[in-house]
Amino acid sequence: MRELIDGAGNVTTTPVIDASVHIFCQSNKDLRQTFMREPFSSRGFPDYEMDWYGAPGGEYIKGSKGPDRQYPGSDPALVAEELFGRRGVDIAILHPMTRGIMPDRHLGTAIAAGHNEMMVTRWLEHDEFGDKFRGTIRVNPDDVAGALREIARYKDHPRVVQIGIPLQSRELYGKPQFWPLWEAAVAANLPVAVHIEVGAGIAFPPTPSGKTRTYEQYLSFMSLNYLYHLMNMIAEGVFERLPELRFVWADGAADMLTPFMWRMDCFGRPHLEQTPWAPKMPSDYLPGHVFFVQGYFDGPGDTDFAGEWFSFTGKEDMTMFGSSYPHWDSNELVVPSSYSAEQRDKLCWRNAAELYGLEIPASPVIPSARAAQ
Repeated sequence: MRELIDGAGNVTTTPVIDASVHIFCQSNKDLRQTFMREPFSSRGFPDYEMDWYGAPGGEYIKGSKGPDRQYPGSDPALVAEELFGRRGVDIAILHPMTRGIMPDRHLGTAIAAGHNEMMVTRWLEHDEFGDKFRGTIRVNPDDVAGALREIARYKDHPRVVQIGIPLQSRELYGKPQFWPLWEAAVAANLPVAVHIEVGAGIAFPPTPSGKTRTYEQYLSFMSLNYLYHLMNMIAEGVFERLPELRFVWADGAADMLTPFMWRMDCFGRPHLEQTPWAPKMPSDYLPGHVFFVQGYFDGPGDTDFAGEWFSFTGKEDMTMFGSSYPHWDSNELVVPSSYSAEQRDKLCWRNAAELYGLEIPASPVIPSARAAQ
């Protein structure tokens, strides 16, 4: 739990669910020899670092490597000490980072399966910290049959809470070839989390008009690709067809939802006859279906209108805090002072607890000495 000071000066001890913690194998050798089998363990695939854009100051925060300089975010005890000890996190939702889209879909599935085995055996079943970790099983949308096998393998694990897929895709996720995967997610009662993949696979450029030149541009533009997927899913009637399907857009950009949904509603209102399979207004498909992870760079910051902006388009019911640990922009929890107490709780823990079915007790507000004066 964390102590926060609200706009009235009250000290609130609030539970915290970190909805975006990235975990890795200790090394390429560790992934190949421990969690992958032939004919795939000797195949070539990118390292985590082999992407087009690298953060100028380094990809990961200091102190995140293992005791023998294993890869950042690969040591459960070190991650637990940082999150549960120093940062006051109560539960961490783990999202393994894999290697991008592979030319061989079976290789992509094998890499995802290796990371799932790593997460379950090293993290979710950890003797000391396993009860504080919840997991995201990674599946490969390019190989729906292989993805369905992974879901069947782990869907009943008590600490698996969602399915993970890459934001990069050569097809929009509303298209029918993906429907069996979304149907399986609904049947397993698991949300689907979409996150930018690390490693350089065969994904398209980060913008519809080609590759950007700098990391700054990549970071600004890449997460906005969720809008193409989301709008396509709404227009293709995916949420009408699967009313219990839940999607988590795990790379932020919830602050861009409002203007784009306004635009989609304006265009959708006079053209509903073109999509009889999705008869509602586009924005009506957001509640209960769409969720976001909010990081350090999302939203207007600690401004007077942050709480009002958070309420637009129902974002306050969709958004969860996520640190992106151990990446360089890993942030500790900061709640804008203009958020109401209800908005604060929804961001810190309540939305995530409801989405993932987690039991988290609420905490009292303790008036500060300054507020009592």
